Amino acid sequence: MANYPQLDNASGVWNLRDVYDAVMGGYWPNYNAIAVMFHGRSGGKLIEKITMSTNGNATTFGDSTTTSVYIANGGMGSFTRGLSAGGSPPGSPLDVIDYITFSTEGNAADFGNLTVARGQVGAGSNSIRGIALGGATPSRVNTIDYVTIASIGNATDFGDATVSRNEIAPMFSPTRGCFAGGRTPTVLNTIDFVEISTTGNATDFGDLSVATSTAGGAASSVRGVVAGGFSPSLTSVAQFITMASQGNATDFGNLTVARQGVSGTSNSIKGIFSGGEAPALSNIIDQLVITTGGTGTDFGDLLIADDNIASTSNSHGGLNDGYQGTRPLPFNEAGGDRMIIAGGDNGGSLKSADFISISTTGNTNNFGDLNVATDAAGATGNKTRMIYSGGAANPGNTRKADIQYANFSTQGNFADFGDMTDEKRGMSSCGNNTRGLNFAGRDDPANLNIIDYITIDTLGNAADFGDLSAVTNSGSSVSNNTRGLFAGGRPSSTSVNEIQYVTISTTGNAADFGDLLAILETQTRASSTTRALYAGGSSTSPGANENVIQYLTFATTGNATDFGDLTVARSQIQDAGSSNTTRGVFGSGKDPSATNVMDYVTIASTGNATDFGDIIPTRSYRPAASSNGHGGLVGG
Repeated sequence: MANYPQLDNASGVWNLRDVYDAVMGGYWPNYNAIAVMFHGRSGGKLIEKITMSTNGNATTFGDSTTTSVYIANGGMGSFTRGLSAGGSPPGSPLDVIDYITFSTEGNAADFGNLTVARGQVGAGSNSIRGIALGGATPSRVNTIDYVTIASIGNATDFGDATVSRNEIAPMFSPTRGCFAGGRTPTVLNTIDFVEISTTGNATDFGDLSVATSTAGGAASSVRGVVAGGFSPSLTSVAQFITMASQGNATDFGNLTVARQGVSGTSNSIKGIFSGGEAPALSNIIDQLVITTGGTGTDFGDLLIADDNIASTSNSHGGLNDGYQGTRPLPFNEAGGDRMIIAGGDNGGSLKSADFISISTTGNTNNFGDLNVATDAAGATGNKTRMIYSGGAANPGNTRKADIQYANFSTQGNFADFGDMTDEKRGMSSCGNNTRGLNFAGRDDPANLNIIDYITIDTLGNAADFGDLSAVTNSGSSVSNNTRGLFAGGRPSSTSVNEIQYVTISTTGNAADFGDLLAILETQTRASSTTRALYAGGSSTSPGANENVIQYLTFATTGNATDFGDLTVARSQIQDAGSSNTTRGVFGSGKDPSATNVMDYVTIASTGNATDFGDIIPTRSYRPAASSNGHGGLVGG
């Protein structure tokens, strides 16, 4: 969806808080939050979805990676991803964690593994962390695991629950996770809680008014609701707690039908309770208004009657953060300030990656490592991920088709994303918040005119986008949200000054945009929403390094205009630059010897660059950089 809600159908006067609530609750005009249900017993691998603003039956979303009987009574979800964890096929508990991307229907992908294989865990999340408590192996455990939802990988130990149990109802605010009831095998009235941002053992919160197992849990950012379950017979009872303060649960209302094995989630306004056993498997989806309670009403039906489903949504109470400044889209523009610079060559290809905060000045800090030491690669990124594509590994100059990624918010090593359409080096990458594009390059001995693309939030191989007008390598690309520009390069023994462009959302061949001020190759780039900057590089004469900075206006085709000069004339900095929406930073290169210089400029003005700091270690030959705030991310 766009960064700002559409106002076409929103008549009357709205204050900002009401707009936030409406968007996050899924009832703002033209915005529909969804819930997904990972099936548990009879549904096999099926994942279903509903649009929570409108009553109706579930539809197919995709399939899980494995059949996970008795998964959980809750799932984990951020604004972009939904996760399920564990499962208990007879005799073989699972440690599998699957994930889907809410915006893209399709099959789940492997996320990682729990620390202990188990089923019937209580799982929930805020926008950053997912937490899974308890479960059965088949012996009941008190294990608490956590994952960082934006980063694929295995779970980490968080601490211990107050008692070993399974069949737990989870409820999450942005700061707390609460876990109610369960079985030891005795049915419990226990409510535990954890502070999500820390690690450590759970603490007693209070007691349920009715001891319950296999109930569903749902929440707004303030109130948690436990509904249905077994107590010691099937029950329709709903209870609520106020999550910010400890205490016992209070009677809330009832589901339409008494049943156990219920799964819950919410859109922060309504609690959605799906499936269960009554005593036959049920396809019922009920809804309760979290602020008022009362008797539930019918929402619609599941495609397949089932129990022990893992449900989550992209607007549950753990994501509705009370306007504390941590909420991402829909209102936040690009906003990011972190730039990662990775790989390069300084007597051999480098594996390490560093980062800076663009709005400050200073030297780089260590971020993590690439999978493989690489130089002459391309880089782009969206608000959450940096994508590092292709390149060559020296010594040996072995070309790579690998695409790797890292999450800007989490320091650590890069992970495998997929492959480009060809092994190549000397290519350049750009993109917007949805797509990453890779331009041209060299697969040795031939130069290429290939443009391929990926969907940044979905792991997988690149697909064909179109072609440049001629084969080339060593050009440089830059983007705003709409257009990607590719400039310069070396088709043969001579560099060129051509600028071509594509519309990122539409596959097809590149078209002529205009010309650079000089015939250049291996120059670097930066962008705002309106301007594209190119800096440095080398001209046709071997060793003739340039200090020129030039700019273009994305919306208007035409030739480049002089902006100013770098502090040091240098080349081999092809993708070693990026930006936030106001400042461009250009790093590293050769002058002609190795340099660790970083410069910066204010994109909206003109003038010479200023020293930013040093890249440590020196990455003199074609490192690749991107940021989570460049001009291609605003408006998307």
